[in-house]
Amino acid sequence: MTINPTTRDYNKASVLDVVLAQAPLTRNKLIELTGLSKATVSRAVEELRADGFVVDRGVDAIAGRGRPSTYLDIPGTTGHVVGVSFGAQTTGVLATDLRGREIQHVIVPTANHEDVGKAAAWLAGLIAGASQPAEGPLRQVVVAVPGRVREGGEIFGPAESMTYLAGSRLQRALADLVGAPVLLDSDANASLLGILADDVTIRNAALFSVSSLLNFACCTDHELARGSTPSFGDVGVLFSGVHDKPLEALLSTGGLLAFAREQGLGLGRIDDLWVETHHDEVRAAVVEAFTTALVTAVTTVVVTLDPESIFFVGRLRTLVEEVLPEVRKRLEERLPVVPRVTVATQVLGLSTARGAVYSCLTLAQARLREALLDARRQAPRTEQQPAPAF
Repeated sequence: MTINPTTRDYNKASVLDVVLAQAPLTRNKLIELTGLSKATVSRAVEELRADGFVVDRGVDAIAGRGRPSTYLDIPGTTGHVVGVSFGAQTTGVLATDLRGREIQHVIVPTANHEDVGKAAAWLAGLIAGASQPAEGPLRQVVVAVPGRVREGGEIFGPAESMTYLAGSRLQRALADLVGAPVLLDSDANASLLGILADDVTIRNAALFSVSSLLNFACCTDHELARGSTPSFGDVGVLFSGVHDKPLEALLSTGGLLAFAREQGLGLGRIDDLWVETHHDEVRAAVVEAFTTALVTAVTTVVVTLDPESIFFVGRLRTLVEEVLPEVRKRLEERLPVVPRVTVATQVLGLSTARGAVYSCLTLAQARLREALLDARRQAPRTEQQPAPAF
């Protein structure tokens, strides 16, 4: 006969939640954050210590009178997670412990692949390398890709150089190779998640990733919005306001490069648009088209989603910074209220991987909490609760 989790079990789970979010911290701080009694917290800590989820880590040097207060922490043996930014040009892999502290990261040029199996094997090798110093098992992997992703496993509309990723084969192949749960997400979602994790005051926001393709993410009440169909977030199909061009044709690297060449601007690569000095009318016309497309994209988001902030990330962010004053001016002429529009500061390959790590931590920590409660559900009616299988 099994029994349901008790108040004591839920208190134990609550203590673990706080330790995972705040460690290292003292028992006094733990009591303050949980609102539980000293006896309840002490009992939960001892049980979590016996389970292997909490260890002592140093002594508070400013503990005041009485016995010094010991810091509580999550041991490395509990496990680790890995976030991956699998970009068209750069791939970043970040391994952290279950508290989100970095173990190791790797940033490399993305290898050319035309086969999902080879791409999965390449990623698995990078994950193994980043995880090498970790003490505990791999608990979760989240891979951010330039494309739209449905239900954590199926990729739609990937970047032109990564069309072989379309479908759900990458998720299945990589999970088999690393021997841990793997979820996929869009690079835009991971970028926005990283921003949200760093600034808890952000409630409603939108993000445009202007890089190998135009990708979009948004959040409401600090939670990412996810659609039920692949159409959600596909803002690139919307009309840009320039000739007959959709937004994708002006707000992605390949699209803008093609447009610049159509106008007679002989660019070898898109970076030449701002790296080299251009003062002719053709360059001005290209920049004007880009500006118009930005204003159209931002206006569309403002009137439909009413965000407080709009962020731009990606390879075209340098050009966004150049035209942003003009974009704001035009928005003020059109809209009664203009949200904060800014270019987010990011480290290429690492910032998106960090956002993917935050997603990993949410999943792994929720699974750990459920494991604590399931240990009670699956146990016989005894006083001693077995250690959770996590």
